[in-house]
Amino acid sequence: MTHPVRHIVIVGGGTAGWLTAGVIAAKHKSRMPGGFTVTLVESPNTPIIGVGEGTWPTLRTTLSRMGVSETAFFRECDASFKQGARFARWTTGEADDAYYHPLVLPQSFGQVNLAPHWLARNDDLSFCDAVCAQGKICDDGLAPKTMATAEFDALANYAYHLDAGKFAGFLQRHCCETLGVRHILADVEQVVLKEDGDIASLTTAQAGTIEGDLFVDCTGFRALLIGGAMGVPFRECSDVLFCDTALAMQVPYGDPDDPIASQTISTAQSAGWIWDIGLPTRRGIGHVYSSNHISDEEAERELRAYIGPAAEKLSARKIKIHAGHRETFWKRNCVAVGLAAGFLEPLEASAIVLIELSAKLIAEQMPARREVMDIVASRFNATTHYRWGRIIDFLKLHYVLTKRTDSEFWRDNVRPETIPDRLQELMQLWRYQSPWFHDEFDRVEEVFPPASYQYVLYGMGFRTEVEPEALGGDARLAERAMRENAAQTEKLRAGLPKHRDLINRIVERGLQPV
Repeated sequence: MTHPVRHIVIVGGGTAGWLTAGVIAAKHKSRMPGGFTVTLVESPNTPIIGVGEGTWPTLRTTLSRMGVSETAFFRECDASFKQGARFARWTTGEADDAYYHPLVLPQSFGQVNLAPHWLARNDDLSFCDAVCAQGKICDDGLAPKTMATAEFDALANYAYHLDAGKFAGFLQRHCCETLGVRHILADVEQVVLKEDGDIASLTTAQAGTIEGDLFVDCTGFRALLIGGAMGVPFRECSDVLFCDTALAMQVPYGDPDDPIASQTISTAQSAGWIWDIGLPTRRGIGHVYSSNHISDEEAERELRAYIGPAAEKLSARKIKIHAGHRETFWKRNCVAVGLAAGFLEPLEASAIVLIELSAKLIAEQMPARREVMDIVASRFNATTHYRWGRIIDFLKLHYVLTKRTDSEFWRDNVRPETIPDRLQELMQLWRYQSPWFHDEFDRVEEVFPPASYQYVLYGMGFRTEVEPEALGGDARLAERAMRENAAQTEKLRAGLPKHRDLINRIVERGLQPV
């Protein structure tokens, strides 16, 4: 007898649980009158980790598809615009060492690869400034759009910075009030398995037995279902990514009208790096470091030195990072999303985008019946393994390009045995050809496209050998694209509002709906 998949049970709230619930419920809302249900079960006693404050531009599409108002999002989530990341002191460690990884593609990216042409010019203009406007927009403290730009539309591509705790509450209200998600506050006491190994039900203290056809594990580092009930092992990658601890602080502005940075600022330290995220009411600042290379006390001293006098009255919250991921993500009728699936480190804000991509894949590939679930699971696992592998490569790239030798942490990061084989191959390839639309980027939904690799490589001083005769055919096209970028940069710098001013206006008056 065939068994339809109609009852989706998500265990755990927070950003992972509620984003997953919203994506699935929005996609399958038309099926709800026929008996399709999305239920989210979360403990009334579990605190949200609430540090993931950086996102990717994909969140705009995700929220739009869920029917969320961007104006309401800004009003309720203490949100600001994010236009990329500024990396300071990663290459040489000197005061003037900085580059941008913006969120816009290089000018005319689909027609011409500007990287070899920029390399051949060998002038003082940074790669980012030569090919896009976003670095200058961030330097000027400008927003990526105006009040005349509709909700979720952009003049310069953007993501968000947000208060993760407020975001989870915002998503919860939207899911329950608009998308028909059932919310149960209960502690899971037992996961009941069938004879074949599927999850049959959850036994809870407050709500009794909860049955389901597909169970989504969003229980965070506990991994109650995927790790506990299903016994899927955890695959560590601390031999590649060394950072295993974070100290986080919420830092008030000196003046409520202080400018808000519209980029994540990542400043390298002796054994890790400090994130600095500007929200309208405060800054979220934290030190991510390797406890094998620095003591907690010294790491906190570096964090307080970065913040300055404002840190005197603040206490730091310590968070352990277990870098790695599950050996498989979807086993039988259980799939892990968010921290239950794994975590690497906050660099490049990959945590929330992985939640989005996983939720989207589950919603789009939702198995109609149990008989085909294992096929869907196999495809999901292949795609998700690929994504985790590429994120590990990309994060490690930031460390292996360093020229710093001032501490054991930076010296250890460039040891060949700590660099994934695929990344080593690509680094060799990129000595002679710049990343673009080659075979190394063969998936439709790359988390980090070739443009991201270009910004980091050439921002950190990597050189690709350019054969002058290979540039001939595209030279005129490249010259025109760089001229267009220069003109576009000046136009945007003249026309965009200050970041804080736009947020204030959005909160007061609201953006135009799409």
